[in-house]
Amino acid sequence: MYYRNLGSTGEEVSIVGLGGAHIGTQDSENDSIRIIRTAIDNGINFMDNCWDYNDGMSEIRMGKALRDGYRSKVFLMTKIDGRDKKTAMKQFDESLSRLQTDHIDLLQFHEIIRVSDPVRIFALDGAMEAVLEAKKVGKTRYIGFTGHKSPDIHLMMLQTGFDSDFIFDAVQMPLNIMDAQYDSFEKKVLPVLLENKIGVLGMKPLGGGLFLESNTVTATEYLHYAMSLPISVVITGCDSLATLQQALEAVKSFTPMSNEQRSALLDKTAKVAYSGKYELYKTDIKFDATSLNPHWLG
Repeated sequence: MYYRNLGSTGEEVSIVGLGGAHIGTQDSENDSIRIIRTAIDNGINFMDNCWDYNDGMSEIRMGKALRDGYRSKVFLMTKIDGRDKKTAMKQFDESLSRLQTDHIDLLQFHEIIRVSDPVRIFALDGAMEAVLEAKKVGKTRYIGFTGHKSPDIHLMMLQTGFDSDFIFDAVQMPLNIMDAQYDSFEKKVLPVLLENKIGVLGMKPLGGGLFLESNTVTATEYLHYAMSLPISVVITGCDSLATLQQALEAVKSFTPMSNEQRSALLDKTAKVAYSGKYELYKTDIKFDATSLNPHWLG
């Protein structure tokens, strides 16, 4: 396993992180636990999760998997949807209970996908107040945000923080071959994060498996492209031991791509990437959990 620095936090995280959305989808709880512990046993220390994943089942199963000494081996991240202080605090306390821990290493605001999200979070009695209080008492160590919709909204969230003299510790966003060629987080947001030494969390390296339907490049090439970017961790969904093994094998065979190799992959995918048809999470509301469940926002 390779490890990289998480921005300016001083933390080291595995180059591949285990996505939480796919944990909780297995028929058997034991299968979920086996996937998590196998990942940790093979050096993956970054655990992704969220208050709303699979109606809380993802956090519940991860909490059980992190018993017996496993919690101390990981950098645990989860997310909350609440935009106001009261809702955010309630959701975070529920996450702590489900994950069976007294603190989260990185707590993130989930789905920053609306222009109203930054203002609501940083407003008086907004969610930021709850998270800062949680950090003050040791319930979280670092603060970040995530989103998959628009690079411009990410930039708005960052600027709202800067205007309040606040710099996020980490930011999560789609970083993949397709993204590089359509309304790109890589081109618009990544440079800002690097300039401010903010940890970069890449997600959707395979677009939830949808990219493979383009029949252009292999799963390993998609993973290697993402790993070759100047980011801290590539979060990938593993709904089975087989997909976990695919990620682990990609790490074993990884060497950073040259500019020529990256360009070759971009050329192979250019015709299918330019329209964004394989990145519907940027354009279709069906991928927006908080839009489909607006009451989660508070």
